[in-house]
Amino acid sequence: MVGDGTQQAGAAVPPGPAELRVWVDQDLCTGDGLCVQYAPEVFEFDVDGLAYVKDAAGDLRLAPGSRVDVPPHLRLEVIDAAKECPGECIHVLGGPDEVEVAGPEAA
Repeated sequence: MVGDGTQQAGAAVPPGPAELRVWVDQDLCTGDGLCVQYAPEVFEFDVDGLAYVKDAAGDLRLAPGSRVDVPPHLRLEVIDAAKECPGECIHVLGGPDEVEVAGPEAA
């Protein structure tokens, strides 16, 4: 996307809901770190060795079930992180009904 909100020619936009939210179930997190490698702007480890999501300001959201918006330019990375997570603990939700589009409960 260019600054005026229009899409550049050839830029890939993943299919699915325009807005995504993500959260990590720390009870299932194995601490492998794939999510942090895929999208360090969205995921980070805390001192307990588990992954958490970060808000737009970069602050860790430590409360269980905390959800954050996925920046549009990181949608594919966050979806890939959910698909590759060995702990199956990343939940990517889309649309106003927050249907799981990637993660252990995705259709």
